[in-house]
Amino acid sequence: MSGVRRGRKIPSGDAFAYYVGLGPERSYGAVAKHYGSSQRAVQKTATRERWTARLESIEAAVQTETAELLKETLVEMRSRHLKTLRVVHTRAVEALRDRRFDSAMEGVRALDIAVKLERLIAGEASTRADLVIRELRRRETDDLLTSEDGEDGTDDVVEAVEPFVDLEDGANA
Repeated sequence: MSGVRRGRKIPSGDAFAYYVGLGPERSYGAVAKHYGSSQRAVQKTATRERWTARLESIEAAVQTETAELLKETLVEMRSRHLKTLRVVHTRAVEALRDRRFDSAMEGVRALDIAVKLERLIAGEASTRADLVIRELRRRETDDLLTSEDGEDGTDDVVEAVEPFVDLEDGANA
C-alpha cells in the first residue's frame, strides 16, 4: 500500500473533527488518506471512540437548533406581516371614516385584503376554497373507484376513505 504508514497513530480528536467536517462526502477512507493511515485503523478508532453515535448526536443537536431558528424566523416574519396588515387595516378604516369618496373603494379593497391576509396568517382558509377542494377530492375519489361500465361496487372503500378526506380538509370527522 503506497502512502500508508503502518503503525501510525491517528490523532483521535482531530480525526473525528476532520471526519465530521467532511460533510456529506465523509468516509473512513477519506480520513485514512488525510492522515496517511489505513482505513482499518480509522475504522478501529471510530469504533472505539463511537464516532457514529457522536455524529448522530451532533446532527440531532444541529437539527434541533435549526428547527428552533426556523421557528423564530417564521414567528418574526408573521409578526412583521401582521404589523403591516394592521397599518393597512387602519388606513383603510380611516379612508372610509373620512368619507373621501375617491378613496373609499380603495379603502374597502385594502380592508378586504387585510382581513383575508390576517385570516390566512392565523391559519384560517377561505370557507369557499375548503368546500371546492373537498368537492374536487370527492369527485376524484368517485372517478377512481367507479369501474368503466359504471358499476360502483366499492361502497365500503368510499366509506373507509371519506373520514380521511374530511381530516385532510381540516373538518372534524
